[in-house]
Amino acid sequence: MLVYGKNVLKELLDNNINIKKAFIYKNNKNFDLLNKLKCEIKYLEKNELDKMINGLHQGIILDIEDYKYCDIDLLGEKIVMLDHIEDPHNLGAIIRTCLAAGIDSIIIPKDRSVLVNGTVMKTSAGFLSKIKIACETNLVNTIKYLKNKGYWVIGTDFDGTDYKELDYSGKIIIVIGNEGKGISKLVKENCDFIATIPMKNNIESLNASVAASIIIFETVRKG
Repeated sequence: MLVYGKNVLKELLDNNINIKKAFIYKNNKNFDLLNKLKCEIKYLEKNELDKMINGLHQGIILDIEDYKYCDIDLLGEKIVMLDHIEDPHNLGAIIRTCLAAGIDSIIIPKDRSVLVNGTVMKTSAGFLSKIKIACETNLVNTIKYLKNKGYWVIGTDFDGTDYKELDYSGKIIIVIGNEGKGISKLVKENCDFIATIPMKNNIESLNASVAASIIIFETVRKG
C-alpha cells in the first residue's frame, strides 16, 4: 500500500512500522526524518511522484504492508460503525475524531465503502496504528452478533431523538450513515435508538465526519 506525507512518515517511524521502500523528491534529501529510514530510498522528480499518488504527497511516498484489519471480538466497548462511507477524507477525519475522543474501535463494510488506503492514512495524520478497524461482510449480521454480546446500537438520522437525551453508558455502537443516503433501511431497523442532531436555519444535514464528531464526543462525555 502506498501512503504519503510527512506526518505519515513520522507516525510510521514512531511506531516501528515496516517501510518496504521510500520514494522521495530529490530536493528533500536533507529532511531529518529520512535519516531514520532503513529501507531502500529512491529519489525522484516531482512529476514522477505526482504520477504515483493523486494527493498532496509533500515529496514523500512510502510503500508499506497493506493495512491489517482487526478481529471483531477484539474491539472495545464503544464502537463507531460506518454504513458505507465512500469518501476517504471522511474516514480519515472520523479516525482522528475517534482517537481524539478516546474511542479506538471502528467497523466498516467490505463492499461499496472506502477501505483503508493512502488517502485515509494521510487524512488521519498517520494515526492508523492507534486504532482498531474491523472490516465486515454484512453490517446487519454484525449488529445482531454484537447485540448478543451486550451492545446497544444507536443510529444517526433526521427522524429520531435529540442526541443529547440518549443514554450512552455501557457497550455502545454508533452508526454513521453514507454521505448522501444516510444509514440503510435494514441497518436502521436493527438499531435500538436513532439519534438526531437538531438543525436550525433550514440546514438539513451535516457532513458525515462533522455529524460523527458531535455524536462521538457526546458518547464519550456521557458514557
